[in-house]
Amino acid sequence: MTVMIFGCGYSGKAIAKAFAEKGFSVAGTVRTPEGAEALSSHHIKPYIFDGTAFGPGLLAELQNVTHLVQSIPPGKEHDPLLKLVSGRLAALCPKLEWIGYLSTVGVYGDHGGDWVTEETPGSPILGRSIERVDTEETWAEQGRTASIPVAALRLSGIYGPGRNAFVNLDRGTARRIIKKDQVFNRIRVEDIGSAAVFLAERNLAGIYNVTDDEPCAPQDVIAEAARLMGVEPPAEVAFETAEMTPMARSFYGANKRVSNEKIRALGFQFAFPNYRISLAQMWSENTWRG
Repeated sequence: MTVMIFGCGYSGKAIAKAFAEKGFSVAGTVRTPEGAEALSSHHIKPYIFDGTAFGPGLLAELQNVTHLVQSIPPGKEHDPLLKLVSGRLAALCPKLEWIGYLSTVGVYGDHGGDWVTEETPGSPILGRSIERVDTEETWAEQGRTASIPVAALRLSGIYGPGRNAFVNLDRGTARRIIKKDQVFNRIRVEDIGSAAVFLAERNLAGIYNVTDDEPCAPQDVIAEAARLMGVEPPAEVAFETAEMTPMARSFYGANKRVSNEKIRALGFQFAFPNYRISLAQMWSENTWRG
């Protein structure tokens, strides 16, 4: 069994590790030779893929791939992988059994803090999230044509070792920006890997929210991390007057609570169901630096 992860970055490496622990051979793509060296250091077979064409080695590897994870976000030219595999999945990957597409809870848009599920109609307010909806649907169509199950994993804010509130506090970049009644979900990166394996082993198709149990105000996470570190949290700053990039400010335009009940009802258990458990584990085991 071989898994190929297109766009094997922070989440991709966690997914690779989870598959490897189940006995899979793991391979992944990056854009640069430096990235390929990094994958090798994680025991991931590296391939360079610039989004325009498959190299000979990658083409040969695809012949043996049984599970494919697409983690490359759509850009100006849409999903680069879709363009190359459209109508050719069976020929390119004759042993393929399952596809996982990493999407985002941003597709739901703003719901004023109300709960959303996989059944909630998407109303994305940002261009990049609109693109995700179209890409999810196109991957599902490709899967149906090739009789391959496609699961779309809608991810919330990704964090984990090396990317977390401890790191931001340590660097002096943590901020407690206050916007009334604003909440976010988040997801520990290792739980993304576990969820991908869970869905793949069961050949499950469809849309799944991969997110924690407890949406909360972002400043609460900073405060908890500061408490564990024994440091003073940064001063509160009102959202209205905070200096932020347009990209950062845009995230606050979507206020919702995302339910993970669908995947939990199937038997999946999150190792880090809320930020308190997750932060405590990283701090006590000293893994927060990555």
